[in-house]
Amino acid sequence: MVSQLNARHKPKFQLLTFYKFVDIPESELDMVAQEHLDFSRDIGLKWRIYIGTEWISSTVTGNIGQCKAYRMFLDQSKYFKDIADIDTKLTRVDGHEFPRMSVKIRNEIVTLGVKVTADQVKKYKKEITPTEFKEILESDKKDDYIILDMRNDYEYRLGHFKNAIPAWTVNFREVPKLLEQYGKYAEWKKVIWYCTGGIRCEKAAVIANQLGDTEFLSIQWGVVKYVNEFNDGNWLGNLYTFDGRVSTQVGDEVTHTTIGECLYTNEKTDNCENCRYPLCNARIIATEKAFKKHLGFCSKECYEWARLDGFVKDAPWDKFDYKNIRLQEGGMEQIQLHLDRKLANTEWKFLTSQKEDNIVEC
Repeated sequence: MVSQLNARHKPKFQLLTFYKFVDIPESELDMVAQEHLDFSRDIGLKWRIYIGTEWISSTVTGNIGQCKAYRMFLDQSKYFKDIADIDTKLTRVDGHEFPRMSVKIRNEIVTLGVKVTADQVKKYKKEITPTEFKEILESDKKDDYIILDMRNDYEYRLGHFKNAIPAWTVNFREVPKLLEQYGKYAEWKKVIWYCTGGIRCEKAAVIANQLGDTEFLSIQWGVVKYVNEFNDGNWLGNLYTFDGRVSTQVGDEVTHTTIGECLYTNEKTDNCENCRYPLCNARIIATEKAFKKHLGFCSKECYEWARLDGFVKDAPWDKFDYKNIRLQEGGMEQIQLHLDRKLANTEWKFLTSQKEDNIVEC
């Protein structure tokens, strides 16, 4: 799914995404989280907030009035006031991007097996502003840096900064043990690493800068801040977001470049979907035409599993009612006949599920 708003359109909803490293006593976590949940639900916000002893991370949507009330609530909190990036990462949207509201308690803001305190963040974090990063990308100094994309593989393939290379971290928890390897690869260069909202890389940079000689820099407030501020073509492709937009266009007809390649045909596309076999649900880049031709399955394996159990996610373009038919007598035979009629002669590029074992969000 690709989302783009017309330049003349003025949406009346806002998407707020922010984080803050803050020390919250464990004895107060339940109370703080419950207050946050009650207030957010009462004013009508939707999606997800994480709270832990070291942090808060929030991504919510609401109309302008709801978001204003939420920000006043934060400003009155002894833990959540003075959040620096709340304005710079605000995005206007047409409506709620999520179906519900939840507040969850997590042990760590990012699972690295190591907690950080607010004081450690102040002491060890090293970051550059989007403006400073832009100057590096557009100058001869770029050869003095290694730029690492710390997101999931499919996010990198959908879009990334110029000159960035994927870190190939299967799980963000691998970062501490890979720090020495990153340092050796960088040699005398500095490392700039980035993620969508900045949260993962800021914590990782704190840990990295305590351990070795290589300097690890995070981009202040991540990709979201940069692409909100600059329309310069330094970002290639679309930006994957963990909300209803999924694949969001960056740039305009002059600066936008499509780099995603269709899973099935290798054609260039910005479209991103999920495999329709629920137990897979792989994030896949694919043209709408090819995705529909394969009935939304990423692989032969997912098609064959769907034949066995009849589980297929709904899609507006596929009118076959898998859920209800599966419950009827002889329903599985109908599903198998339908799938075989559509796919029996399909040549599959991938025989096994394309699901990534570990998905990290930020």
